[in-house]
Amino acid sequence: MILELINGPEDIKKLEKQELDILSQEIRDFLLEKISNIGGHLASNLGVVELTMAIYLAFDLPKDKVVWDVGHQSYTHKILSGRKAEFDELRQFGGMSGFPKRKESPCDAFDTGHSSTSVSAGLGLAQARDVLGQDHYVVSVIGDGALTGGMAYEALNNAARMEKNFIIILNDNNMSISENVGGMSAYLSGIRTGDGYLDLKKHVTNVLSRIPVVGDSLIEKISRTKNGIKQLLIPGMLFENMGITYLGPVDGHNVKALSRALREAKKLDHTVLVHVITQKGKGYAPAEKNPSRFHGVEPFDILTGEPKKAKKNPSYTDVFSKTICRLAEKDEKIVAVTAAMPDGTGLKRFSRQYPNRFFDVGIAEEHAVTSAAGMAAGGLKPVVAVYSSFLQRGFDQVLHDVCIQNLPVVFAVDRAGLVGSDGETHQGIFDYSFLSAIPCMSVFAPKNMWELMDGMEYAMSYDGPIAVRYPRGEAYQGLKEFRAPIRYGKGEMIYEEKDIALLAVGSMVSTGEHVRQKLKAEGWNCTLANGRFIKPFDKELVDHLARNHWIIVTMEENVLQGGYGLNITNYIHEHYPQVKVLNIALPDSYVEHGNVSLLRKGLGIDSDSVIWRLKKEYLDMERQNAEWKKYKDKAGEESKE
Repeated sequence: MILELINGPEDIKKLEKQELDILSQEIRDFLLEKISNIGGHLASNLGVVELTMAIYLAFDLPKDKVVWDVGHQSYTHKILSGRKAEFDELRQFGGMSGFPKRKESPCDAFDTGHSSTSVSAGLGLAQARDVLGQDHYVVSVIGDGALTGGMAYEALNNAARMEKNFIIILNDNNMSISENVGGMSAYLSGIRTGDGYLDLKKHVTNVLSRIPVVGDSLIEKISRTKNGIKQLLIPGMLFENMGITYLGPVDGHNVKALSRALREAKKLDHTVLVHVITQKGKGYAPAEKNPSRFHGVEPFDILTGEPKKAKKNPSYTDVFSKTICRLAEKDEKIVAVTAAMPDGTGLKRFSRQYPNRFFDVGIAEEHAVTSAAGMAAGGLKPVVAVYSSFLQRGFDQVLHDVCIQNLPVVFAVDRAGLVGSDGETHQGIFDYSFLSAIPCMSVFAPKNMWELMDGMEYAMSYDGPIAVRYPRGEAYQGLKEFRAPIRYGKGEMIYEEKDIALLAVGSMVSTGEHVRQKLKAEGWNCTLANGRFIKPFDKELVDHLARNHWIIVTMEENVLQGGYGLNITNYIHEHYPQVKVLNIALPDSYVEHGNVSLLRKGLGIDSDSVIWRLKKEYLDMERQNAEWKKYKDKAGEESKE
C-alpha cells in the first residue's frame, strides 16, 4: 500500500504522479474503516483529501504554517503528518484529538474548533513572521459556510493590507454542517456554475484566435499571466474589490490542478485567495447523498451507512424539537432562529412545519442573537436554539442587545455540560457562569425529558430573557412521578430526610438520585432536591435545607467558578455558618476529549466520586469534633487544678 509509505510530511513528495491517485483512494478507505468503528467527522474529511495532499505537495510543513478553520476536517492532514497509527484512539480519552492541537504535533500551527477563525489566526501568524523577519508561508483554509461568520470579514478586511505573501484557501463545498444559506452562498454558487464566465472565456478565446499572426501567441501570453484569461471576467470580484487577489475556481479533487494553483499563489507578495470546489462526502455514496447526516457520526455499518447502535430513547434535542413545534402550533408569534444548525439543534422539523417562521442565519451566532432581540422588540416570541459552546460567541449580544432591554428571547441551550469526543472547544461547561453574570437573565435546567417540555412551555410564557439548558444525548426518563408545576425561581423537593442534602441542577439530578440510592443502601439519611433555576436560585428551598441538614451538597455540570454552587455557598455562609457546603462541579480548567462517563469519573462528578468526597467530609468532621472534645476535656481538667 502507498499509504504505508507515508510516515511524515515529506513522504508524499517522494511519490510518483500515478501513485497520488492511489494514495487518495487509500486515504478514503482508511478514513471509512476507522470512523465507521470509532465515530468522528466523516463527510468533511472525505471532501478535502486531494486538497490536503496538494497542500503537502506545495508547502513544507511544519516550517510553513497551515491553519484549518474549525479543524474537524484535519484527518488527512494528521495522516500525512505522520499520525495514522494514532487513529485507533481518535477522539478517545487520552488519544488523538479530532481537531488540530499544537501540543500534538509541530504540523498543527494553531488550535481550532469554532468556525470563521482561521483567517484571523493565519493573519496573526503571518504578521508574527514578518515582524520577526522569518521566511515561510502561511496558509489559512476556510470553508464557504464559515464565510457567513462576521469574524471572517473582519480578518479579510485586514488581510488586504498585507505587503507579503498570505494565502487563503476557500474550501467551497456548498455546505457548512447543514445546507448553506445567505448572500455569500448565492455569490459563490454563481461563481461555481456561472455559464456567463465559461461562455465569455470561449468567446474571447475564439475572437483572439482569429487575429492573424499574433492571435494564438496573445492567447498564450494572457493565459500565462498571474490570473490567466479567467480574470477577464474576474469571478471573484468581491475579494478583488477588497484588495485580495482571487484565483479560481479550481477543481478540489484534482491534485495536479490544485498544486499548480497553490504554486501560483506562492509567487504573490500580498494576500491571495484560492477558490477550491470540493464535494463533501466525496467517495462514499451515503455521505455524498446526505452530507449533513455524515458530518459527525457514531460507529456505523459501511455497507448500509446505518448506525451500529440503534437509538432506543429520544434525545433532549428530540424532545425540544417536538415541544417547540407543539407550542408553535398554538401560538403563531413563536419563531425559531438557528446559526447553521437546523439538524443539530432539532429545528429541522420546525423549518418544515413553519417555514415562514424559521430563520437560519448561517454561522453567525452574534447576528442570530441580535436579530432575535429585534424580533422580540417587534412583538414576536423568538427561540434561539444553539449549542452551549457556540453561545459563547454571542455573549456580548445577549448582554447588550437582549438583556439590557429585558426582551423576551428564549435561548434553547443544547449540548450543555460535557459533550465528550469533540473536546475543549465543544464542552458546554461555562454557560451557567457567563449567563448568570448578566442582569435580567434567568437560567433553567430540567432534570428529565418531561421537565424540559414543561420548562419550554414556561419559558415561552415568560416576559424576559431566559435560557433553558439541557445536555447532549438520551433524555433522562427517571423521576417521572415528580413533576411539580414550574414557578419562577422555585426548585422542587424530591426526597426529604435529614443529615445530608443533595441540591442538584439539570443533568446532575439523575446523578444525585444514584448517590442517594447508594447512601440509603449503606444506612445514611439523604435528601434530594432539584434546584431547577440556576438564576435566580430558590432561597426558600436553601433555607429549608439548611435548617435540617449538617451538610448541603451542590451538584452541577459546569465549572465551579461563577456557577450555581458558589452562589449557594455564599448564601449559606452568610446566613447559616454552621452548615457545611460541599461543591460538586467541574474544575477551573478546560476538559479534553473522551467518553463522557470516563470524563465524569476523572473529574469527580460521578456518583462514586461524590460519595467518596461526602464520606471524607464526614470523617474530617468527626475527627475535628473528637479533637475539639479532647481539647475541651483537657482544658477543663487544667482549670480544676
